Amino acid sequence: MEEVLTNPHSGFYINQDVFGAGGDFITSPEVSQMFGEVISLMIGVWTMCLWEQMGQPEEVNLIELGPGRGTLMADLLRGSSKFVNFKKTLHIHMVECSPTLQKLQYSALKCVDEAVNEDGSTKRTISMLSGSPVSWHSTLEQVPLGTPTIIIAHEFYDALPIHQFQKSSRGWCEKMVDVSEDSLNFRFVLSPMPTPATLLYLRKRCQWASAEEVAKLDHIEVCPKAMELTHQIAKRISSDGGGALIIDYGKNGIISDSLQAIQKHKFVNILDNPGSADLSAYVDFASIRHSAKEVSEHISVHGPITQSQFLGYLGINFRVEALLQNSTEEQAESLKTGYWQLVGDGEAPFWEGPNEQTPIGMGNRYLAMAIVNKKQGVPVPFE
Repeated sequence: MEEVLTNPHSGFYINQDVFGAGGDFITSPEVSQMFGEVISLMIGVWTMCLWEQMGQPEEVNLIELGPGRGTLMADLLRGSSKFVNFKKTLHIHMVECSPTLQKLQYSALKCVDEAVNEDGSTKRTISMLSGSPVSWHSTLEQVPLGTPTIIIAHEFYDALPIHQFQKSSRGWCEKMVDVSEDSLNFRFVLSPMPTPATLLYLRKRCQWASAEEVAKLDHIEVCPKAMELTHQIAKRISSDGGGALIIDYGKNGIISDSLQAIQKHKFVNILDNPGSADLSAYVDFASIRHSAKEVSEHISVHGPITQSQFLGYLGINFRVEALLQNSTEEQAESLKTGYWQLVGDGEAPFWEGPNEQTPIGMGNRYLAMAIVNKKQGVPVPFE
């Protein structure tokens, strides 16, 4: 899965723009320009509230993991432009492994390179949206430590590689990829004996669950990279202060069998033409919580709550209602459709509701979780 997505020569994310209507899938900020700005504004509100709870430090590393086209960060910086004291504290760090997407992010943030010294041998990149310095990194580990940190992981964890395990007559076996007998195609097979991943990752994940929960399942997915990343986040927040916001589709418990491939907005066979489709899996928020808590007693984990609850508590209804007052008919329809896609959970909002063409909402399928330094108290809106 990691090779398919991030191989430096032919990985799905590496050499192409895969986002938006012309790509393979759409992330929340890309649903429509107007509604993307609303979503980013809500996340920006959360970020500024956390900064207040941190004691308004004079320097903050604002890190986004997997920033896509840079749409969310660009809208967040525009939305916070009037909050001068907050804006001037920021150093933006974009954790992105794709050179193609790095260029799109550079453009979205209206970046320029300016000389630091007189001979121009040393330069730094500045976003003209906020005047903030911007840096790019392939991994979170490359972001310097020692500065209070706010991390945004919006639709990032779902792309981390997973292991799948299946119950068989000989016990739990790892699901693996093999070549078919005619050597023309890939196929799934079960390991003939317990693998290192079975002994290490599956056993650890099952220790975090009840025997009743495990007994009900024939398949289990485990994401060691998510555990490792959460360890890094929790250690950073424990030592430097700050917090992380994780928003993704998943559940608060063991994931059974969710691995999927999407190409041109349609589901396709996972093993066909590796590198031509996006692979993703549901996020195990319970595993994230356990992984964070085992790192340090100085951090606390809040949630998950649904995306609908998260955005609702932060006032998205009021923001959308205000925008509707000054919208054209076309803009209003776009807003309503976007609202139902991202917040809709089966309950009527402040207008009559969706029509038959409105897509199924993400409001309950997407969850939000926060990891923060305990000294800062409980972050909004997780009180």
